[in-house]
This record gives sequence, C-alpha cells and structure tokens, in this order.
Amino acid sequence: MSYTDLSVNIGKLHLKNPVLLASGTVGYGNEISKFTDLSKIGGIVTKSLSLKPRKGNPPQRIVETPSGMLNAIGLANVGVEAFIKEKIPFLKELNTTIICNIAASSIEEYVECTKILNPVDTINAFEINVSCPNVKEGGLIFGNDLNSVGRITEMVRSATNKPLIIKLSPNVSRISEFARIVKEEGGDAVSAINTLVGTSFDIWTRKPKIKNVTGGLSGPAIKPVALAKVLEIKRNVDIPIIGIGGIMNWMDTVEFMIAGATAVQLGTVNFINPNAGVEIVEGLHSYCEKQSIQKLSDLIGSFQL
Repeated sequence: MSYTDLSVNIGKLHLKNPVLLASGTVGYGNEISKFTDLSKIGGIVTKSLSLKPRKGNPPQRIVETPSGMLNAIGLANVGVEAFIKEKIPFLKELNTTIICNIAASSIEEYVECTKILNPVDTINAFEINVSCPNVKEGGLIFGNDLNSVGRITEMVRSATNKPLIIKLSPNVSRISEFARIVKEEGGDAVSAINTLVGTSFDIWTRKPKIKNVTGGLSGPAIKPVALAKVLEIKRNVDIPIIGIGGIMNWMDTVEFMIAGATAVQLGTVNFINPNAGVEIVEGLHSYCEKQSIQKLSDLIGSFQL
C-alpha cells in the first residue's frame, strides 16, 4: 500500500492528484464517465463555454496527423445558461474538482460569463481560453497580444474570487512574458500550452483536409514544444503552471512536473484511452514508491541544468 501524497496546490485550489482532463476532450464529463472513474483523478476542465450557444465550424473538423491530430471544432458549446441547467446536476455528483473553461469574442463576454457562473458552488475554478478571435479588433487572437491577455486577466479577476487560470497560446515568441502579465494582473496560474497552428492537405484534390483550413495541433507531436514552454515559464515567472501537450502516460506527467508543472491536463489521449487518467494516477503512485518520494509536489521544477 502506497502512502505517497499525490496532492498538489494551485494557489488556493487543492487537487487530490495532478491529473486533470483537458477542455474540449471530454465534453462536460458525462460523456466519458461510462469509461472511467472520474472520482480517481484530480479534476475535469469543462468544454469551453461562451455566453450564447455556438454551433462551431462545419465538418470536416478533425484530422489525424503523424503522432497527433488537428482540430477546428470552433468552440461548439451549449452556452452558459444551458450548462447550468443541464450539465451542473451531473457534475455536482462527482467527487472531483470542476474547472470551468470560458471562451469569448470580447472582453465583456469573458466577464459576463464569469459573473453568471461564479455563484455556482460546483465550479471550483475558472480557466480562461484566450486563444479566441477578438471580434471588436478585426479577429485578432486575444492570446497573441500581451495587453489583451493582461486586460482579460484583470477584468475577469474583478468578477470572481475563485482560482483563475489563464490558458496560454504557444503561438508567441516569449510565452513567459504572457505568464508574467497574468501574474501581475491577479491570475493564480497558467495552463501551457494550447494547441499549435497546423494544416493538412489532400494531395489528390489539393484541398485542405479541414474545412477551416487551419486547426489546432495536439498530441505527442507537440510534447517537446510544450515542455520547453513550461520550462521557459518556470525559469522566468513564479506562478503555478498546468502543463498540457501530448501527455500519454505517467512518464510524460513526471517529465512535465520536473520541467515545472504543478499539474497536467490530458487531451488527445482521452480519445485513444478514456481511462488514461486513472492509469496515470496509478503509475505516479508506483513511481513515487520506487523513487522513495513521499510528496509528489517535491518533483515540481526539480530539473537539473
């Protein structure tokens, strides 16, 4: 029997273990609950929510790539009101942490969504997806602009006292600068990384395989990039990091924690093995036993350079 303490803290958010399921890969939790025991993992990050329901992009919107996948779902979701009525009752019964991911096309919409969801006790924290186009600024991506990320963090912070996590885009030159402004404006943590921009063509029709032309690249192919971004943040900014990008097993999880992540999110692997989260928790126990590690949190940022 292992007595290793796998719990970690992200600011005032306490997780029983560092394994979270990433936004957009497990719907609102009920979709994956038939295939795994959600009470055994650290938590779930819900599918991105916007103020009003969104249909998302037309198909084809998912394409497999070598060691990964491209997706351009377009943030399809039920909207905040339907989420509270239809999805919260299920989430309320789960013995795990619930982090609500919010997407928006204006800063005002981020704030409005947060204000509506903030009173819901079932929601333990918010993760803000800044990889959205800003309709007021001609479609520029919020997450690629330092001032926008700072402003979103500041404004959403004023709308909630719950832990606030900003999900950062890797499609920038210095991700640590974005992490720094998140900290300065009151954010509790950053998630790194969101997907990389990619595309794929059918050589016979010469048309893009994805209707949207480009999509977000995820899966093992992006893991080295994600690790480097986590390391960059850890070496430059004192803020908790949730590592994301190609995590397939407990070894990947340990690697992210050594690089500086306090917790991790599983994404693409959920489509391959819905029980991966539980298996990773078991693997972490075994690793800690073999390494005589009593507290998993001692691994965070333990890299030797």
